[in-house]
Amino acid sequence: MWKTILRRILLMIPQVLILSVLIFILAKMMPGDPFSGLIQPGTDPAQIEMLREKAGLYDPWYTQYFRWLVNALQGDFGASYQYKIPVANLISERAMNTIWLSLLTVILTYAIALPLGVLSGRYQNSKFDKAVVVYNFFSFAVPSFVFALIILFFFGYRLGWFPTLGSVSPDVEPGTIAYLWSRAYHLILPAITSALLATAVTIQYLRSEVIDLKSSDFVRTARAKGVPTKKIFTRHIFRNASLPIASMAGYEITGLLGGSVVIERIFGFPGMGNLFITSITQRDYSVVTALILIYGLATLFGTLISDIIMSAIDPRIRVQ
Repeated sequence: MWKTILRRILLMIPQVLILSVLIFILAKMMPGDPFSGLIQPGTDPAQIEMLREKAGLYDPWYTQYFRWLVNALQGDFGASYQYKIPVANLISERAMNTIWLSLLTVILTYAIALPLGVLSGRYQNSKFDKAVVVYNFFSFAVPSFVFALIILFFFGYRLGWFPTLGSVSPDVEPGTIAYLWSRAYHLILPAITSALLATAVTIQYLRSEVIDLKSSDFVRTARAKGVPTKKIFTRHIFRNASLPIASMAGYEITGLLGGSVVIERIFGFPGMGNLFITSITQRDYSVVTALILIYGLATLFGTLISDIIMSAIDPRIRVQ
């Protein structure tokens, strides 16, 4: 197990370096620069040029990259030209919102998908199975932004059950129980929306695996020995059917960080996804490059998490 983890971590080092180079080059290829938005009809061009030269934008690209990489390794991603604060502080303020949203979404996703997938596969062709298949096709086919807008309009505006903007009510005092409840209350609707959209793949994989395993040799042997049906499904079929789900668990967890861009934008949730879109539109390159790097690192760690989960569930696949 530990050899597998160490080997994966060592393989991540060159991947991170290549990722950082690609991110930096792509950021430099974007049109404009952080000072383009400052240009107004009465702006002195010499002043803009002085700001660009002071920021090192005219240095060779490899000099700028090396400077950016050294600072990034020290946790210094520069300052946000839009918010006028360090990028690390800006992202840390938004990161916890996204992490809590992603965590609640993962819990709700598996709480919905696992029982639906197992029961749908167990009672194949029943009315329950057909209802699950219809729900699965619907959640897979509907675009995420359309579904989110429908949920927001119906439960937020029409019924008024949930807040429609922000992560906490502005009139509550931080550190109180009311403040914690307000933060949790603001998470519910975007988390449920994201979870309903994320269940399709898990349900489909689990349903297909359960249907295939019901006719496998080890299941027939267990039935011949008189093993109860409930025990067969919980301890034999589900354990083997969960292998594909476990292999995707890390990717789904990290994918929610990127997928939260749409959800956070529609629900006005102040997380990293919303910050990412805002930074792109305002050409805040220091924030954009830092967020893309974080998303890339999250994807690499998602691969590591999937490998660890797979090794824990099925020791036969461990790399010795």
